[in-house]
Amino acid sequence: MLMFPKLPLDEWVESLVDVLEDNLSLVFDMISACINGIVNALAAVMHFPPALLLILAITVVAYYFGRWKFALFTAAGLLLIDNLGYWDNTLDTLALVMTSALISIIIGIPFGVWCAQSERIRNVCTPMLDFMQTMPAFVYLIPAVTFFGLGVVPGVIASVIFAVPPTIRLTNLGIRQVAEDLVEAADAFGSTGSQKLFKLQLPLAMPSIMAGVTQTIMLSLSMVVIASMIGAQGIGADVYRAVTQIKTGQGFEAGLAIVVLAIVMDRMSQYILKKRRRGSNV
Repeated sequence: MLMFPKLPLDEWVESLVDVLEDNLSLVFDMISACINGIVNALAAVMHFPPALLLILAITVVAYYFGRWKFALFTAAGLLLIDNLGYWDNTLDTLALVMTSALISIIIGIPFGVWCAQSERIRNVCTPMLDFMQTMPAFVYLIPAVTFFGLGVVPGVIASVIFAVPPTIRLTNLGIRQVAEDLVEAADAFGSTGSQKLFKLQLPLAMPSIMAGVTQTIMLSLSMVVIASMIGAQGIGADVYRAVTQIKTGQGFEAGLAIVVLAIVMDRMSQYILKKRRRGSNV
């Protein structure tokens, strides 16, 4: 037996959702149209060339940034995906992940810079980021579907909420770890705030920022199966269909395609970061 009456927290949340839905429906429609446009544009661009030509292009990029072993794995993995019949769905998934990662980066890096420059903002954002990372990802689907309906848009929105914290955290951390004597030297030479940020702090914090971006991409990819539950297309839909129909083989194939895509994207971002470091040290 409770000593105090139960707080009507669920009713408060429902009321807030109703208010937002009634007053901001036009804003939600605009956001939905924008996200749909980005996803469809990326998917159209990637679907345009033949599969073998696109695989060859990605392999060349992998060889340029990485090594021949990575290029060989990329070619073999992507050819396997094509052979298994998941190439089109892989491109749809990649468009969703790229859109989620792009929005997360556009939001995350400025917020991370803001947190690094203001202790008060950091203290406000930290518990919010903790909440966003610890709340079960399925919960984000409920308001996303309420505001944006079924389809790819709520999947992108839920992915952004789930994936943006690492970019904010590591951007903030990277800027704060810039040596204090370098910041003091920039101040002594009369640098403005923007000059100090763009010419000193951001370049030195770039490894940490790129690590946050990589984590954001991987978290966005981890949401594809969950997003498929609300109508997002791609490999996640194949995995979800295999689970509901208890098709172990099909589920393994679709899961393997996600694993290959995740490894290629993760290694590619790491090699790009390493090449950037080598270039900056020359």
